[in-house]
Amino acid sequence: MRFRSIFVCILLGIAIFFATPITHAQTLTDTQKAQLQAELRQVEADEAVAQQQLTDAQSQSASISRDISVLTARIKTAQLNIKAKNLLIQTLGNDIGAKQQHITDLQAHIDSGKQSLADILRKMREIDSNSVEQILLSQTSVSGVFEDLDTFQSIQNSLQDTFDQLQADQASTTVEKDALDTRRNTEIDARYAIQQQQNQITADQKQKQQLLSISKGNEKAYTSLLAQKQSRAAQIRAALFPLAGGGQQIQFGDAYRYALEAQKKTGVRPAFLLAILTNESALGANVGNCYLTNQQTGDGVFASTGLPSSSVMKPGRDVQPFLQITQTLGLDPTRTVVSCQQVSVGGWGGAMGPAQFIPSTWMLMKDDIASLLGISTMPNPWNPEHAFMASALYLSNLGAGNGGYTAERNAACKYFSGSSCSKSRAIAGYGNQAIAKAASIQALQIDPLSGL
Repeated sequence: MRFRSIFVCILLGIAIFFATPITHAQTLTDTQKAQLQAELRQVEADEAVAQQQLTDAQSQSASISRDISVLTARIKTAQLNIKAKNLLIQTLGNDIGAKQQHITDLQAHIDSGKQSLADILRKMREIDSNSVEQILLSQTSVSGVFEDLDTFQSIQNSLQDTFDQLQADQASTTVEKDALDTRRNTEIDARYAIQQQQNQITADQKQKQQLLSISKGNEKAYTSLLAQKQSRAAQIRAALFPLAGGGQQIQFGDAYRYALEAQKKTGVRPAFLLAILTNESALGANVGNCYLTNQQTGDGVFASTGLPSSSVMKPGRDVQPFLQITQTLGLDPTRTVVSCQQVSVGGWGGAMGPAQFIPSTWMLMKDDIASLLGISTMPNPWNPEHAFMASALYLSNLGAGNGGYTAERNAACKYFSGSSCSKSRAIAGYGNQAIAKAASIQALQIDPLSGL
């Protein structure tokens, strides 16, 4: 009877594991969800109407009434966008809570299953340690022997089912965690967008009040204000935009134009692209200040002094692609600036032009870059227009083409280090710097070009 008790205990453990329910948390009823979604659709429809009104107002000739209409429409659009984002957050909050609870329940189910498996395996080993003769002698009848043997086979089958269920639970947990991360990122994006929209509303309301304070009959005051804005826009366009690659600079107007073209092809917004290129130009004093002189070792010299500089370019990875690029472009490889080794970081230098691509990466991307530029020749890493498109393409491949705070921040971190922002504080700091710089460029350099 001792073996019969063991069989019963094993079957009971399996039954308990499969009977353990996985609950689903839910803080909103289906009716409440439907109401939120209907309200969100209505707000989005209102937002589309407001956006069309804004477009119509912007197409009118410059005047006080036109500018007031534009600002009014822009404020309304931003307010509706904030409302839509808040409704989205409400829905996400419910989904996030439900997902988190489901993950917790799945993990508890997995833990229970692991414990059940441990108990079952211990019992199985106890059975295996006994001979067939012992099992036969423990029974009072032949039918009892065969009944226990049948039960043993049933346990083995159930054990396989338990393994299968655990694997399914673990796979489901992974899927649920990915979905949870997506929802959390969407909520973070929505909250960041709300903050930016609120800042825009504050600025637009200030400008609107300034226009309202000007008498409708006082065209001279309006003309003076318009002239000031146009002068400011001209100054912004003419301001020099520093690029990496040997201290190269271009006018901001050209940089913005290149960024707009890149946005059309990749979806990466101009302010973010400009922020990345600004950050790249400030990575160190030696960026774009070295020449490669030894193709075997990868060593070179500082362009400004001629003094030796080690580890300028990695021989097995980048020297041959660099020689191919410079030969195709008709450049002297020994007089073409690349980045020096960053001593504090280590590794190798060799990055080229404003976008600071290493030669091997440029060769991998050259055909796609050329296609986006509409050219059939080798794209030039030292050509700002080509470098802008290359950076935008790379950032898009890293997820920045989707837009949103989390997508852009992670793309910036990966652009900088090859790793996500969670890898280290230094990497996360770069991502935060890029986002802050993008917001500054948008507010101080891009928005004023609209004339409002």
